[in-house]
Amino acid sequence: MNQRLTTPWGELRLTRFPEHPRDPLRAWDAADEYLLRRLAEPDAPPLSGTVAVVGDRWGALTTALAARHEGRPRALVQITDSHLTHEATRAGLARAGVAADDPAVRLLTTRDTPPARVDVLLVRVPKSLALLEDQLHRLAPALQPGTAVLGTGMVKEIHTSTLTLFERLIGPTRTSLAVRKARLITSTYDPDLPRPANPWPRVYALPGDAAHVAGRTVVNHAGVFCADRLDIGTRLFLQHLPPIPADARVADLGCGNGVVGLAAALAQPDAEVLFTDESYQAVASAEETFRAAAPPTAKARFTAGDAMADTPDGSVDLILNNPPFHSHQAVTDATARRMFLAARRALRPGGELRVVGNRHLGYHVTLKRLFGNCEVVASDPKFVVLRAVRRRP
Repeated sequence: MNQRLTTPWGELRLTRFPEHPRDPLRAWDAADEYLLRRLAEPDAPPLSGTVAVVGDRWGALTTALAARHEGRPRALVQITDSHLTHEATRAGLARAGVAADDPAVRLLTTRDTPPARVDVLLVRVPKSLALLEDQLHRLAPALQPGTAVLGTGMVKEIHTSTLTLFERLIGPTRTSLAVRKARLITSTYDPDLPRPANPWPRVYALPGDAAHVAGRTVVNHAGVFCADRLDIGTRLFLQHLPPIPADARVADLGCGNGVVGLAAALAQPDAEVLFTDESYQAVASAEETFRAAAPPTAKARFTAGDAMADTPDGSVDLILNNPPFHSHQAVTDATARRMFLAARRALRPGGELRVVGNRHLGYHVTLKRLFGNCEVVASDPKFVVLRAVRRRP
C-alpha cells in the first residue's frame, strides 16, 4: 500500500495505527488532499494564528501543516475523539521531523477544553453527525469575525443535514464542486447567530427487561453508539453474561457507553471492572454511566487506549466484547481481530472472552483459530454470543 502523501509542501510518510505492513487502507483520502491543496492556494486564509484541526482521521492534516517550513501555523491544535488517531499523528510527526515536545503543536481530545481563540478552523467531517454537532457547539465560543472555517469530506459523507448544521452553528455555508468524489465546505462565522444549547450528552433510562441493568441511567456523549436506546445486540449479550467470581478482574473491551461493564459490576459488586475504548467520548460516557448507577463501593478503572495494550499479560479473568466492524467509513474486521488478540494475551489461563456480534461476521472462525476453541452461547436471527477460553499451558 502506498504510504507516501504528496502535499503542496512536500512528501510525507503516513500510516494508520497500529501500523501493519499489509494494511490495505491508507492514512488519508481525497478529502484530505483537497483541503491541503486549498490551503496552498494564493487566496487561502493565512495560517499565522491558531489553527484547530477537528476530526483528523489519521493525522494527515495535522502532520502536513506542522511539517511546513514556510507559512507554518503559530499554534496548531488537533482535536480528536480517537486514541488511535493521536498515536498515528505522533508517528507521522516524528517521521516528518517535528519534535515530540514542539510547543507549537498540541494534541487534544474531544473531552479537553478547546483553545480560547481559533483563527482557522479545519473540520474533517466525521461519520457521526452527533459528534460534529457537539464539536461545533464546543468550538463556536472560540471563533470571532474573520475566523476561516473550512470543512472537507467525501461526497457520501456530506449531506444536507451536514450543511444545515454548519449553517445553524457557524453561519452562511457553501460547498465546492466535487473533485475525486470529495468536497469542501466553507462557512462564514456569524457572531449574531442565535445558537441553540448543546444537546449532548444525552441521558436515558434502560428498559425494564434489560438484564442486570433494568431502569439504570445511561449517559451518552456525542458519537458513542446507541445514543438514546439499548441496542438489540447488547440486550441479547446482557441476558447471557457468565457467572462472575467475587474476586474477578473483568474488562469491558470496546466499552462504548459502559452498559455491559456496568451489568458485570451489578451482577458481582466485588469484582473489579476495567472499561476501555479507543474513543475518549466512549470512556467518558462509560465513567459517567458507572458513577450514576453502580454502588459506591464498586471498583472500576477507565482508560482510552489501543485494545488492551496497557493491560499486563495474564491479568484478567473475563473479557466482554462487542467489537465494531467499521473503521471510519471502511468496513473491516481488523479491529475485531486486534481485540481478540489483545484479549488472548491479557486473559489468565482458563480465562474467558465472551463476544457478541452480527451472525454474518463469522467471528467464530477467527476465535477458533486464535484460541483453539469457540462455542455458541446464544443466538437469534441477527446476533450470536460466543465464548472462547484461553487454554492452560
